[in-house]
Amino acid sequence: MGGLVAFILGLFCWTFVEYAVHGWMSHTYDTFVRSLHAVHHRDPHAVFAVGVWPPVAVSWLAAVYVWRWSDGVLFFTGMACGFALYELLHYRLHFARSLTGLERRLRQRHLAHHFVNSSVCLGVTSPLWDWVFGTEPNPAQMKQFAAATSHIMPLEGRSNARLLGQVMLRGWRRVES
Repeated sequence: MGGLVAFILGLFCWTFVEYAVHGWMSHTYDTFVRSLHAVHHRDPHAVFAVGVWPPVAVSWLAAVYVWRWSDGVLFFTGMACGFALYELLHYRLHFARSLTGLERRLRQRHLAHHFVNSSVCLGVTSPLWDWVFGTEPNPAQMKQFAAATSHIMPLEGRSNARLLGQVMLRGWRRVES
């Protein structure tokens, strides 16, 4: 498999992992993720999976060191980039005004998930798996959901994103000592 294909496949597979973690592990089944995710639904300022980034970064660095830029590492790089794009988009959906029509539609879907019906619109970066698994509202429902959430302005104040830097800095200081 070519490196670019492996990377793109990793990006694509991330969308399924995102749906599985958010839809099944956070909303459908009683898993350890459910209580962590409930914090975000109670306080949308808590948008980042801060604790996940250090192990992802260490795993990625170790994989590059051991296997260089093999197809497997490029696939993992695509998944990690998908995760990073998810985090960035998720932050923007809560804290920023939409810049494009696509971002506006994704924000409408995410706000519908948060404030109207938490069992629909489980994909944040893509509606693909919602279509596949039947959790995508029909167009009439989506229109109603969009109207019900149109008054919700982007959040103000700080998110917990700064915690990522603090966690990484503490880990770096441990390595140095």
